[in-house]
Amino acid sequence: MKPLTKHFKAVLLALLVTFIWSTSWVFIRIGLKEIPALTFAGLRYFLAFLCLLPFLFQKENLRQVKYFQTRDWIRLSLFGLVIYTLAQGCQYLGLAYLPTVTVSLLLNLTTLFVAFSGMIVLKEKPTWLQWLGVVMNLVGVIIYFLPASFASTSWLGFLFVAISLVANIIGTLQGREINRSGDYSVMVVSIISMGIGSTLMLLTGVVTQGLPKITLTSWGIVILLAVVNTAFAFTAWNYVQQTLTAMESSLINSTMVVQVALLAWIFLGEQLSGREIFGLALTVIGVLIVQLNIVPGHPRES
Repeated sequence: MKPLTKHFKAVLLALLVTFIWSTSWVFIRIGLKEIPALTFAGLRYFLAFLCLLPFLFQKENLRQVKYFQTRDWIRLSLFGLVIYTLAQGCQYLGLAYLPTVTVSLLLNLTTLFVAFSGMIVLKEKPTWLQWLGVVMNLVGVIIYFLPASFASTSWLGFLFVAISLVANIIGTLQGREINRSGDYSVMVVSIISMGIGSTLMLLTGVVTQGLPKITLTSWGIVILLAVVNTAFAFTAWNYVQQTLTAMESSLINSTMVVQVALLAWIFLGEQLSGREIFGLALTVIGVLIVQLNIVPGHPRES
């Protein structure tokens, strides 16, 4: 049997991570009933940071941090601010004001913007086949979610989601550039950026929204999200970004809209219409197309 390539392993790991993140939407909805959005997000990511912190004291990781210059701290601090404080914090705030489907649909636009931005910032030019995959992916999402009603929702929710969208785009490009450079180990990137971003988010949440009395059930949700959906998943995602291009990782991330819908169908009994199934099919096909290595001149690592 032919061994799996490094690229294919990265794709499988990315799909596992997106599945784990898809389960987060259910847990977040439950947790938001008791814990304010920013405080909830801050607790999740700060606990995840504490889970990863012991790994920072491994010999190689500690050596890297010891020789950090000011530009290294600024580089990883900005990444943490964008990908955690802004992207995740504003996503939680958006979910507090808007329906889950609306937030998921709007954040899925990250894929298209990353594809364009990656061409300019990262010099990662997609092939014509990959562009076809992106278009099919977005068309599938639109067919699945529209018509959607936005009239009764809060403008504040749209503002938070817009900030999260921009932060996700910038963070995806930052993450790809940092991990592709090989200047730091994946663990150092995860711990430093998450520590800085989560601390800012938690402090902001406690100061502006407070820290309510939290039940054991909610603490269980926070800990599960921190350990599995954050500490493990975000570290694995940094490994993924060492191999996959920014557009590839972003497009695989967009399959969460499909996975969330399937989880709702399996565990919540929510039925899918013919239009929704057709939209899901287009989305999945778009993801598969962008992973195909058909066009010459588009190298893959093995």
